[in-house]
Amino acid sequence: MPEGRKFTDLVSYFQTLASQHTLIKNFYRFELDEVLTSLRDMETPCLIMEGYKFSFTDNKSDNILKTRGGAFILLDHVKDIGDFNAIHSAWDSLEEIGDDILARIRSDKHVLSSPVQNFPFESVEAQLISTDLGNFYGIRFTFDIVCKFNPDVDPLRWNLL
Repeated sequence: MPEGRKFTDLVSYFQTLASQHTLIKNFYRFELDEVLTSLRDMETPCLIMEGYKFSFTDNKSDNILKTRGGAFILLDHVKDIGDFNAIHSAWDSLEEIGDDILARIRSDKHVLSSPVQNFPFESVEAQLISTDLGNFYGIRFTFDIVCKFNPDVDPLRWNLL
């Protein structure tokens, strides 16, 4: 994310994507362990945004970068867990929706105010998932967003006497 961007900007962005895509019925904010163990009555297919982690890269203090690693899940419900054709069909459909989302992100990278402006596509990985409860099947997409880190000390945030 560009300097000054917040996680809430990214959540709002993905919520907008979910509301604008014609096949996605709802948007949720969960962590992966909640998705895999606690789902019940969800309107599917849906997009679930997870939290993120971040790390720093220091090139001898010349160009410090902050890399945020995030994830979103596309999830659908299959009535019969023994119906492998339905499960595979759900995964195929979710992959197509995922491709749509990534194409939209690619387009939105060129918008100056976009929170995905520094979204390197080579960081995207996807993995098929299934839940233990509720017959939910999905695809979890992980990604990175890289931005410059501002190393300047803001004196207004410090009691320097």
